[in-house]
Amino acid sequence: MQLTAHTDYSLRLLIYMAVRTDAEPATVQDVALHYGISANHVAKVARTLVQLGYLTSHRGRGGGLELTRAPNEINIGEVVRNTENLRLLECFGPNSTCPIEPGCALKGVLGEALQAFIDVLDRYMLSDVVENRQELRGLLAKQAAS
Repeated sequence: MQLTAHTDYSLRLLIYMAVRTDAEPATVQDVALHYGISANHVAKVARTLVQLGYLTSHRGRGGGLELTRAPNEINIGEVVRNTENLRLLECFGPNSTCPIEPGCALKGVLGEALQAFIDVLDRYMLSDVVENRQELRGLLAKQAAS
């Protein structure tokens, strides 16, 4: 399975938010600098995560982004389901035009694989993937310095 850049950046943004030590909210520019990605992309992802309730956004001087929930309350599978189109094939949607869909076993096989993928992600919280906070902070600082 391959996740879209939007989901990838969503997970990266949440990781960044979970490992930071600053008391001040994070800015889109900070995140973009630390990951070496476009601030425009980060802003789009941040809007999505605010709409989904994972982040809050504060405008104006001293504004920025903050997690709305603790990392141990943010499920990785939930984030992926909320940011990713998990429709593997046309037949996974409501308007399938595939003539063999009613008798096709492939849809069931792919559906099972997709469910296994999501089941694994559902076992992990954001806190699980940032247990090595110090190492992640160091790697992000190294990226920002280059």
